[in-house]
Amino acid sequence: MTALRATTPQELAETMRGLGARARAAAQVLKQASSERKNAALRAAAQALRDETKAILAANARDVEAVRARGATEAFVDRLALNAARIAGTARGLDDVAAFPDPVGHVMAEWTRPNGLVIQRVRVPLGVIGVIYESRPNVTADAGGLCLKAGNAAILRGGSESFHTARAIGACLTKGLREADLPEDAIQLVPTTDREAVGHMLKMIDFIDIIVPRGGKSLIARVQQESRIPVIAHLDGNCHVYVDGKADLAMARKVVMNAKMRRVSVCGAAETLLVDRAAAPTHLTPVVKDLLDAGCEVRGDEATRAVDARVKPASEDDYYTEFLEPIIAAKIVDGVGAAIAHVEKYGSHHTDAIVTEDKAAAERFLNEVDSAIVLVNASTQFADGAEFGMGAEIGISTGRLHARGPVGAEQLTSMKYVVRGTGQVRP
Repeated sequence: MTALRATTPQELAETMRGLGARARAAAQVLKQASSERKNAALRAAAQALRDETKAILAANARDVEAVRARGATEAFVDRLALNAARIAGTARGLDDVAAFPDPVGHVMAEWTRPNGLVIQRVRVPLGVIGVIYESRPNVTADAGGLCLKAGNAAILRGGSESFHTARAIGACLTKGLREADLPEDAIQLVPTTDREAVGHMLKMIDFIDIIVPRGGKSLIARVQQESRIPVIAHLDGNCHVYVDGKADLAMARKVVMNAKMRRVSVCGAAETLLVDRAAAPTHLTPVVKDLLDAGCEVRGDEATRAVDARVKPASEDDYYTEFLEPIIAAKIVDGVGAAIAHVEKYGSHHTDAIVTEDKAAAERFLNEVDSAIVLVNASTQFADGAEFGMGAEIGISTGRLHARGPVGAEQLTSMKYVVRGTGQVRP
């Protein structure tokens, strides 16, 4: 994986086409690869991550130092920074994926027609998947591992801020492929930070079958506008917690604190707190005070500002914002219907939660909130493939076609129909 330092437009185009051609060839091998070989590659890559922890941390320190020098926020640094525990967790994720049933070849349905034709709907790989992501270097392992499990080749384009870390992790994936005697080109990293490489990927219709972007609004908007390839989009996580009038106070305090402050930089972090007007006299002050005392900036409407002088005024834009920082917007609403309307207007259809002891309110929220993940009495930070028992995930798809919610190995497959006959012809 030799990095390109400087290149002409023609050289970059040739590099990208070379990546695509090699990925397409590798995909032809992978779709026939046995579960045992794919799992062996995943386990070997996981062990390589553990063995190379010091080298990965050294590469990561180089990336972190560079973004700090450019004035990055602490929340941004948190998304980029690794430690031994996070690397161990990433390795564990690859082992978990190896342990899952292989989705490729799974018979989803089978039936026999009156004429004797036996028809099966069978899971098959998508082919070559291009993944474009920002800041989070662990996505390199998650995306590469999941694509491999599903029999797909992967072309990975991480953000320039995590370039060195991603390459160190990518080398571990390559080692795993090599040890399992699978094509090393099955998982390739784009070897340049040139932003034009993304433009090339979005037009490589001869080589890439699906594009998966994971990042901020600007990246997603660019991909959706420019891509000539189908997209599985991970939009921003403008997640809400609604504290209903019949919420248990202790539960509400615990859920809201975890949803916002466990890790403020993840896509499942709550960005807006909604409180039922019926609960405001008893619930609003302690919930808001908990957040403020924990170092979270609260931006609220007039009613929320009245409970604590530290609450700052919220603008209209705040309710649309994925802060990814210790900042939360807050608002009083008139019941579950108004909460649902707020989520629909301002939310990103990612992950939203209600805290309530009212079963009718909970069911209404579950049925009417049109988000990829909807929770009752649980933190939005459970928006994670590992927490769903799916192992690693590339991201949370907020679209409505093909895949929605956590995108794991199964969601990186398509289907075909296999028909077996005994000489039937159509009359």
